[in-house]
Amino acid sequence: QVQLQESGGTLVQAGGSLTLSCAASGRAFRRYTMGWFRQAPGEEREFVAAISWSGSTTYYADSVKGRFTISRDNAKNTVYLQMNSLKPEDTAVYYCAAAPRVSTMTPDSDLYDYWGQGTQVTVSS
Repeated sequence: QVQLQESGGTLVQAGGSLTLSCAASGRAFRRYTMGWFRQAPGEEREFVAAISWSGSTTYYADSVKGRFTISRDNAKNTVYLQMNSLKPEDTAVYYCAAAPRVSTMTPDSDLYDYWGQGTQVTVSS
């Protein structure tokens, strides 16, 4: 069992930067693929980024590629999402998730078994 807690969401102006953190409980976190997803009002949840258990490989949605960076610190049981050049369309609740059943990165939310409660990111124009 893994518990996840996101933090760092806030109101930011377009063009600004923000870093989200996701703190995980339990040593098992270090073996899991981790991902970030987001959900805007009235929209379906969408994949943002994923990172392998070692942190050596990352995968991004086209909409954030080149602007967002996912990373992890297994010693601190934390995964991060650095967001640069933010746009109003990035406004959403951001969730981190763990995928213990897969050994490769995946954008499929059904393969992520553990989810945090989310943190709100609002980008003003």
